[in-house]
Amino acid sequence: MSEASAEGMPPADRALARKAAIVGLGETDYHRDYQAARAKAPGYEPPTPEALATTAFERALADSGLNREDIDGISVSFLYGGPDAATMGEMLGLKTRYAIENGGIMAGPLPIVCADIAAGKADTVAMIYAVASKAIGRQYGGSTYDGGQDRTPSSYYYYHPWGWSSQAAHWAMIASHYNQQFGTSEADLGAVAMQLRANAVDNPNAIMRTPMTLEDYMASRYIVRPLHLFDMCLVNDGAVCLIVRRSDMAKNLAHTPVLVSGWGEAKIRHSKLHYLVRERLRPQLQEAGRQALAMAGVAFSDIGHFEGYDAASIHLVDQLEGYGFVAPGEGLHAFREGQMALGGRLPVNTAGGMMSEAYMHGWNAVAEVVRQLRHEAGDRQIAGLEVAMSSLAQTDQAHPIIYQRGA
Repeated sequence: MSEASAEGMPPADRALARKAAIVGLGETDYHRDYQAARAKAPGYEPPTPEALATTAFERALADSGLNREDIDGISVSFLYGGPDAATMGEMLGLKTRYAIENGGIMAGPLPIVCADIAAGKADTVAMIYAVASKAIGRQYGGSTYDGGQDRTPSSYYYYHPWGWSSQAAHWAMIASHYNQQFGTSEADLGAVAMQLRANAVDNPNAIMRTPMTLEDYMASRYIVRPLHLFDMCLVNDGAVCLIVRRSDMAKNLAHTPVLVSGWGEAKIRHSKLHYLVRERLRPQLQEAGRQALAMAGVAFSDIGHFEGYDAASIHLVDQLEGYGFVAPGEGLHAFREGQMALGGRLPVNTAGGMMSEAYMHGWNAVAEVVRQLRHEAGDRQIAGLEVAMSSLAQTDQAHPIIYQRGA
């Protein structure tokens, strides 16, 4: 077995389009595990990343209909600690020729694995992401170290000298600027949280399944004004496993394969505050989206489902406007009018996203794309869906991926 290393996103090369497909999907029990973590009943033991990863892998393997011997590659993405790829593979009883520690968030991992499959480094790769944020008491923002709690590191990435000790401060300034520029309000922003919660109600694995009214939203506490509690993503434990296989080997399996057709990447090179707050990443989103569409060879109008990185409600709106699904300043109105709902012109984050389903750093967005393109999403299925897009957008970069329903 040889070990590989992730060295950045591969180029958006048309020759790499549809060379690999997602053929297996496994997730942990977000809702059940979150409730158990909150209750902490006698005898409760918080999950480890290894245990979460094992559960997701075994479910993905069963879902794919493949045998353990068919898996010849493994990619692991453990954000806050976990075994290396080779060790995890041994724990799972795999004999692999390809092993890679592949970042954490769903930005580069999937394109990197697809490109490596196209290069012949592996035929079938189990991509595993696991995080035990709640189990380890992970907190976001504030001091670097406080009473033993590991928090967000001080850095100019978060602009600590100006009081931005967490990404919530970024989103709050963006939301304030957006409201001032377009004449919107906190109540308008509540339409995003309400829509994602309505989506989660139809998802039995979502953490937050209690219907939300505008009154509920407005009554929730502020995180950083003007953003409320329900504007922010969850903090929970969980794991996702995607089994990715050469597309010419992906037919006649248990489910319709989901082809990985295109991707893109664009980063802020300078003046981060300007591009993040005033431009709201629009130049980066447009460029990365252009790359992904060109690689996939599909038109913008072909995309019938969007899964965006909803670390905060305003950030999801920025992505929808930045890619061009709605005009600048129209995103909140589109949510309020139901355009982003199931049955609307572009269903968004149909499982509830990271604000209501689970915070899996964008991996659960891909899981929902897989369900939708297989036409297996049950009550929240988008009729006749053929093409979908997911988007991982950080505070300084954009990473869209385009998927198509296979034969």
